[in-house]
Amino acid sequence: MIRFAILFGLAFMFLLLHRTGDLDKYINMRYAYLSVSAIVLLALLCLYQFVKVYRAEKKSEEAAAQAARAEGADLDGHYAHNHAHDHNHNHNHDHSHDHDHDHEHDGHSKHSHIGRTKWRRGFTYIVLAVPIFTGIFLPVATLDSSFVKAKGFSFPELDQRRKDAGYHQFLRPDTSVFYSADNYDKVKQKDMADFADLPSVELNDANYLKGMEVLYNYPDEFADKTITFDGFAYKGEEVGATSYFVFRFGFIHCVADSGVFGMLVQMPAGTKLSDDDWLRVTGKLSREYYQPFKQMIPVLKVKDWEPIDKPDDPYVYRNF
Repeated sequence: MIRFAILFGLAFMFLLLHRTGDLDKYINMRYAYLSVSAIVLLALLCLYQFVKVYRAEKKSEEAAAQAARAEGADLDGHYAHNHAHDHNHNHNHDHSHDHDHDHEHDGHSKHSHIGRTKWRRGFTYIVLAVPIFTGIFLPVATLDSSFVKAKGFSFPELDQRRKDAGYHQFLRPDTSVFYSADNYDKVKQKDMADFADLPSVELNDANYLKGMEVLYNYPDEFADKTITFDGFAYKGEEVGATSYFVFRFGFIHCVADSGVFGMLVQMPAGTKLSDDDWLRVTGKLSREYYQPFKQMIPVLKVKDWEPIDKPDDPYVYRNF
């Protein structure tokens, strides 16, 4: 029944995440069909386990009934069997003693093995039960600037990023880790074509990650165009008095390659923002050398901005 409970708990947890809409805190909803498939598979396995347990209980009941009937067997035959067994035991006293000693030793070894197996099985069930408990009963936290403060962020070179496709990305969306060099060049050109002819670039929930990656790949191509995007403010380190990072948390595929994506912006003089203030910024793109990263990065020189409410879904997702 423990296996049944584990399978049922997993299926219920995934179903609950769909029902509450919290699944998008873990994966890009483009791949939601995978969790639906998992729910169906877990439900089938749960049903199989239930039938298996039911049949095992029926066999146990039948065995108990047979044992009860066996107790009503002929007493004379039972006495004769015991008498013969006692006679044989007395006749072979020394041999039986050695056999019993070996049997006790083997029984002790078998008992120890069974004990270890039960502990291992119990530990496995606990490991499986913890994510089920946390997924069902604990609230899903929405990431904010405290995550950036705790992790810090960097802007590694492209070759360094290709070493690990499962790390948390920061600042620049980078899908190059999922392609070969030649294929990524084709992807860059295709994505660039979606924005190249626009008189101005406005990034929204649907195109934020793709557009931000294009801006990082081709900053000079958009130097004369007006850029607009939303995000939350983060002061960061070694920036000017009116400079901030404006970020969105996003998922490329799932939480394993999620990150905080955005750009350094230079706000108008006198602007005062706090971390996690949401705003919409509009300005022109330029580049400057950022000492902590030891390289040139795109910077938006803001002409206009306005505070906005935190969106219902603060996350953005990569649409390939």
